[in-house]
Amino acid sequence: MDLPIVAPVMPAYAHPGDAGADLVSTIGIRLEPGQRALVPTGVRIALPDGYAGFVVPRSGLAAKHGITIVNAPGTIDAGYRGEIRVALLNTDREAAYEVAAGDRIAQLIIAPVARARFIPVDDLDGSVRGDGGFGSSGYAAEKTNEESSR
Repeated sequence: MDLPIVAPVMPAYAHPGDAGADLVSTIGIRLEPGQRALVPTGVRIALPDGYAGFVVPRSGLAAKHGITIVNAPGTIDAGYRGEIRVALLNTDREAAYEVAAGDRIAQLIIAPVARARFIPVDDLDGSVRGDGGFGSSGYAAEKTNEESSR
């Protein structure tokens, strides 16, 4: 897919078949433990209708340094033409993290999206899962009632 873009550094796919293209910071910034910051990338894109961009964390930054994205995934709507900025968060409790200009800070995934037409109804059709939500599929080791009440 051809995508119109304005960028000081083009997003790049690290490997063939990668879903996400790396976004880089245009500034240097120090993230103290627990601190978040909106980090500019300089990237502006023109997505066609029917597509959205999703800004997601880089797995290496998350695993090695606890750097993630506050609103992951960040959603870029087709009509948005402003700069993509990344809301980075340092989840490490002890160590600060230095971001230098040019560092890869996030990945951009472009994907087709469907628009729903919401139809009001009085009730929904049943399903195997039903209304089971958080934790409804169980745990590796189920807790007893005694353990749960502690």
